[in-house]
Amino acid sequence: MVDETADKNRWLIAVSAVAIHLSIGGIYAYSIYQIPLNEALGWDTSSVSLAFSIAIFVLGMTAAFLGSYVERYGPRKSGLAAAVLYGVGIIGSGLAVQLGSLNMFFVTFGIIGGMGLGLGYISPIGTLLEWFPDRRGMATGLAVMGFGAGALLTGPLGNELMLRFSTGAAQYTQSGIATTFFTLGALYFVLMALGASYLAKPPSDWLPAGMEDVEGAQEKAKSALAGLSNLTAAEARKTPRFYMVWLIIFINVSAGIMLLAYASPILVRLGGATTTTAAFITGYIGIFNGGGRIVWSSLSDYIGRTTTYGAFFGIQIIAFFLMPQLSGVWIIAATLFIIISCYGGGFACLPAYLSDLFGTKEVSAIHGYALTAWGFAGVAGPTLASTILESTGSYTTALYIINIALIVGLIIVLALRWRIGQLQESSTAASA
Repeated sequence: MVDETADKNRWLIAVSAVAIHLSIGGIYAYSIYQIPLNEALGWDTSSVSLAFSIAIFVLGMTAAFLGSYVERYGPRKSGLAAAVLYGVGIIGSGLAVQLGSLNMFFVTFGIIGGMGLGLGYISPIGTLLEWFPDRRGMATGLAVMGFGAGALLTGPLGNELMLRFSTGAAQYTQSGIATTFFTLGALYFVLMALGASYLAKPPSDWLPAGMEDVEGAQEKAKSALAGLSNLTAAEARKTPRFYMVWLIIFINVSAGIMLLAYASPILVRLGGATTTTAAFITGYIGIFNGGGRIVWSSLSDYIGRTTTYGAFFGIQIIAFFLMPQLSGVWIIAATLFIIISCYGGGFACLPAYLSDLFGTKEVSAIHGYALTAWGFAGVAGPTLASTILESTGSYTTALYIINIALIVGLIIVLALRWRIGQLQESSTAASA
């Protein structure tokens, strides 16, 4: 029987993963629906925002509970299932808009679409790690970069479609918004299905050029860092290092999402920007969100993942501390861009870091469990910021409180480094 995976090109595998992540990354352009849904249907801002929060929360929960599904059925079936869920969720959102049903919108966009997001996010990751054992960080960074950059395509395309499909005196119409969801849902389905159809794990004895002559290369490619055991998802969840990583991701995401939610008003209040200028600058966030993912993940292959996460927190601590004291719109904008690059980089480095710590045996499932931190942070970050703003009326106070959390995150990174060192020393002593 011929092994079809033997003829696969690993760079086309990476492109397929990017196609999936670019589609689901459109979630980051969700803000383009805020004003149209308010004007055309009268849905208030908090209700429209709630659909986004539901989708992000369901993403995290789905990634956790369906990680074993990916391991069992493989990336192709998982990717196709994600395409169906996300496509149905977005098309169903159009039907909800057409019917004027907010509750149906919560179910279609938030729950069904959120499930497609979670399954689509994790489906290609474990496969990429096996195709790129020599460049774990770079490979997963490429895919996750697509997720971060998805808003760059969906944002202008979605807005143009809503304007074009809307007819009559109003700028946005109910039918125009609904047709936009129908069109985008069909487009997402096609892109994700095409990407998923090429995904496959490499042959069991496959190695990239340049690794064939390395002693024990096959074991090294699939193993954790020296001194750390290869673990199943169930075993990984029982280790202290898993919960340290979970907290690191939770804090990093909470800080980043808070800025994503309040970037425009921060530029206006602290930098003195006009609302037009703030909106223009905010549009560039997607570039640094996506670009930071590939840059930081590629760098992590050389300096190590623990060092990279330490850099994320160190940079953000300085940036959050200085931001309230800075003046000038573009100086504050540059600081925001740096922070957002660390936010994106944290996602991109995570799969490779988990494979370093636990091996690639069940990394998709472990990655899914770790992404629950994203789901909780997606609720905690904006909620914390809004609570602080409502009670103090000050963005400065919110930035300083987030900075305290980042300091805690840096301490956890240092503790994880120490823990890894202890495990490696114990392993060396046991084998001596």
